[in-house]
Amino acid sequence: MNSPDYILPEQLLSILFRSPNATAVYTGDDITIISANEAMLKFWGKDRNVIGEHFINALPELSGQPFLDILKEVWRSGETYIAKDYPAIIEIDGELQHFYFDFEYKAICNDNDKTAYILHTASEVSERMEARKMVKEKSKAEQQLTQDLVDLNEEYIVTNEELLHINAKLEAVNKELVYFKNQLQEVNDTLVQSENRFRSLVEHSPVAMASLKGEDFTVDVVNGTILEIWGKDRSVVGLPLRIALPELEKQPFLGILKEVYETGKEFYGQELKVQLMVDENLTERYINFVYKPISGTDGKTTTILVVASDVTDQINARESVREINTRLEIAMDASSLGSTEVNLATGIMLSTDQFKRNYGFSPEENFTYADLFEAIFPEHRERVRGLVQEAIKVNGIYKTEYPIKWRDGSLHWIEAHGRPRYDENGNADRMVGMTANITEKKLFEQRKDDFLSIASHELKTPITSLKASLQLLDRMKNKPFSETHIRLIEQSGKSVEKIVVLVDDLLNMSRLSEDQLKLEKTTFNLHDMLSMSCNHVRMEGKYDLIIQGDQHLELYADEHRIDQVVINFVNNAVKYAPHSQQIHITTELLDGYVKVSVRDFGNGIDAKVLPNLFDRYFRVDHSGKSYSGLGLGLYICSEIIRKHGGQIGAESVIGEGSTFWFTIPV
Repeated sequence: MNSPDYILPEQLLSILFRSPNATAVYTGDDITIISANEAMLKFWGKDRNVIGEHFINALPELSGQPFLDILKEVWRSGETYIAKDYPAIIEIDGELQHFYFDFEYKAICNDNDKTAYILHTASEVSERMEARKMVKEKSKAEQQLTQDLVDLNEEYIVTNEELLHINAKLEAVNKELVYFKNQLQEVNDTLVQSENRFRSLVEHSPVAMASLKGEDFTVDVVNGTILEIWGKDRSVVGLPLRIALPELEKQPFLGILKEVYETGKEFYGQELKVQLMVDENLTERYINFVYKPISGTDGKTTTILVVASDVTDQINARESVREINTRLEIAMDASSLGSTEVNLATGIMLSTDQFKRNYGFSPEENFTYADLFEAIFPEHRERVRGLVQEAIKVNGIYKTEYPIKWRDGSLHWIEAHGRPRYDENGNADRMVGMTANITEKKLFEQRKDDFLSIASHELKTPITSLKASLQLLDRMKNKPFSETHIRLIEQSGKSVEKIVVLVDDLLNMSRLSEDQLKLEKTTFNLHDMLSMSCNHVRMEGKYDLIIQGDQHLELYADEHRIDQVVINFVNNAVKYAPHSQQIHITTELLDGYVKVSVRDFGNGIDAKVLPNLFDRYFRVDHSGKSYSGLGLGLYICSEIIRKHGGQIGAESVIGEGSTFWFTIPV
């Protein structure tokens, strides 16, 4: 994967397309050329005007040749097509010329396993074919020489027989012998010239080549390119390959050579890893190579021609790109970031699945620039457009937040940032952007703001009441003690108690935020604790607290904190189910956990609300009624249980009541 701290993806792509390896990319069942590097354009004899053209329109001279049909089959089937030594007739500078190529049409599929692109890579092997042709010519010349020798021998026998019978023809026969001797000399000279040409071809070939003779594969002819790959010098000439390259002993190449020598069948190796001793270091390289057997007059292999190319850099670059892309995908998936590239002229967007989801679209749906702005609230559209235009103007980055409305009417918030890209003329033609759905963050901020407002209001009410009571008591301090004094003192006490409760919730909240809530665990009888808990409710006489479960169950936990959770559950039952005269408290042992449940028989809680009950700052609205409190009680309870390594939850049925429960490991 690419890291933008080092190189931008588009820069990396530009560098890769300057590779000497010919590369092109097609799309569509009409095989449209969407990209080609300089090496491929040079093969075609074309300029960059062919980009965007249909393949057959861009290369009309290939009409009647099989390439278009092969491309269409790759597009339809999604299967890669690989060809070697494939002939092609291409128009170069107005002249049709014959070439040979190794090439690959590789189908690149999308998430639906449908072909999205075809990657075309190619290398010209015309010189290789010329070398093979010369090898064949040499073989034919040797066969012709053999045949000529056989014919000469037959004629010599005939001549001897004629000499025995016709002495007069001796001079004519001698002349014929001289003639055939001259012919033989010419053939020998031709063979020497062919051998010299072959050696010159190998030694001066830009492709790595070597000739290995005999069963021990003696290094006969080599060029500098293959010596560079081997990490050796010309001292290896004349040595058997296993001595020249001893590091090959435990690798498959000697075995492959032996099989080629014995069967006479050539072998093609693609991106095979080889370990070679270079500068006294065992180095890994990746090689494309051909082992081509050359036969003698008896049809048996005498020499193996090796043609190779080092593709280590390409393999490493490909793996680096794959690793960079993998890291980028993992990072974006982990952070729920969506990315897109917008064509500013057409509004067409190439977006990731997450980018579409951020705006309420499914991955398979089409999503355009117009759809994006349609989702943005109208009062924010011009602001966002202005930021985009400013980024284009200064070649900078825009960053903003804005609300959007999904097609189902729901409200969401988007955090977006992006940067323009420019064409070769310096005109901004694309905008690359990333988005994140920050709806939860915004809702949390809103709940926090609401909480601060509620906390201010909740604290202000008892403080105001306490202040008023103290002011009245101050005015009456010199008067005789009366019922008014008692009422004001009681009222002040209740106000102080309420303030203490609110402050205690705030202190607990602060400790939880700083992870300073400490547990003081002891072993205690759970039934005894529950029997002593919530006496303030029992003393009112309005509710029956019914405790059910094992009376001998022992629990190792912070008794005060567990009591705090139970009191909160019971207080909620009293507050939100005031007509439920019975409140059931049940204990049970389940697979190494103690479960405590508090059940009321009130109106119940809407199922949509249940998942949020234990969120920080969340306050339940019961049938439009307003209740005092900070909305922290259940959140604090959930953190206490979490600290104990347990779980907490709630179940409710409308009209039947609610059950709040928690579990603690025993």
